[in-house]
Amino acid sequence: MEGEIWVLEVRRQKKEERIVIMEEKTEKSLGLWNRVLSTSVNLPFVKVNREEFLNKELSKFCTPMEVMTAIEEGPLGVLTKKEIDKIANQCISYHLTMVCGTSALMGLPGGWWMAGTIPADITQFYGHILSLMQKLIYLYGWPELTSVNDQLDDESKNIMTLFVGVMMGNKMAIEALTKVVTQVSKNAGVKVSETVMAHYVIKIAQWIGINMTKEGFAKGVGKVLPLVGAPISATITYYTFRPMARRLKKHLDELYDMGMEHGKVSGEK
Repeated sequence: MEGEIWVLEVRRQKKEERIVIMEEKTEKSLGLWNRVLSTSVNLPFVKVNREEFLNKELSKFCTPMEVMTAIEEGPLGVLTKKEIDKIANQCISYHLTMVCGTSALMGLPGGWWMAGTIPADITQFYGHILSLMQKLIYLYGWPELTSVNDQLDDESKNIMTLFVGVMMGNKMAIEALTKVVTQVSKNAGVKVSETVMAHYVIKIAQWIGINMTKEGFAKGVGKVLPLVGAPISATITYYTFRPMARRLKKHLDELYDMGMEHGKVSGEK
């Protein structure tokens, strides 16, 4: 009898230890993404001014009056699908070229996620992801992400986390973002913390952090030899960044094609 009690106690302790280890890993992965996100959004090119972006890109296809309408009500009413595709693909190509050039010039040490600082090429990579993300969602009619003193606030970072999850192929992020879309209207911004989406954001952030360490291992391979490392790393970056960008565009296209009553979000604040 005492032996059975001892066995049960040992099992209980091991179960508790596993739970503690899992919780620690979860916290570390969540903290990792939050550090990368906070560092990347502070890069000077990341914050996209919605009005300036739309004015620049739409002036190639629209009259000044149409551009003004697009800024106030959203581009979907003045652009054709072909024009949206062209601008979106140009944005993707630009950031893909920039991020691959950056990756080829910088090194990435192994086990970087265990360090207290975020390597420059990781910051640059996600900086371009976040910048491109804003351009694409503004092109497809999303309202401008909110900021305080020209710095993106926590609500905007939550939305960014959802979009990055979509770009990395997370099904929960796709589900959450589809629900968020229905809450965006002409007179309301996107307040994730005030909806059931808040818990999604935490889980998705944890998932991103875990997957970033896997990407770190992959990119580390390209840094073994200095001379060969640069082109290999740039190639790996290309085949990581491009699918992420395509996934986001595909999801936005699907929302566009759905033609739901609330599927087309407006640019009005």
